[in-house]
Amino acid sequence: QVHLVESGGGLVQAGGSLRLSCAASGSIFSINAMGWYRQTPGKQRELVAAITSGGSTNYADSVKGRFTISRDNGKITVYLQMNSLKPEDAAVYYCNLIQRGIYYWGQGTQVTVSS
Repeated sequence: QVHLVESGGGLVQAGGSLRLSCAASGSIFSINAMGWYRQTPGKQRELVAAITSGGSTNYADSVKGRFTISRDNGKITVYLQMNSLKPEDAAVYYCNLIQRGIYYWGQGTQVTVSS
């Protein structure tokens, strides 16, 4: 089993910043990638940012230049630094880990952005 625990969500004013963290534990032996997705009511979960085991990153167009994903391999933790937040960034953010083609998810953390 793989366990993902997110932290760092909350309420922030538009233009502000938040940093999300996701710590992985359990049967981890060959990570393909880790990342962050987000979801709002009535919409599909969408990729926000991802980082592969080799360090390559991928971002949704809507967050490029504002969000930065990073990883601490020693702690098996992934971070999402979110700057210049907009009301449309408000969502439940989910941590994701892909191992041998299997997707694992955290419980989600709420990000609220007030205008």
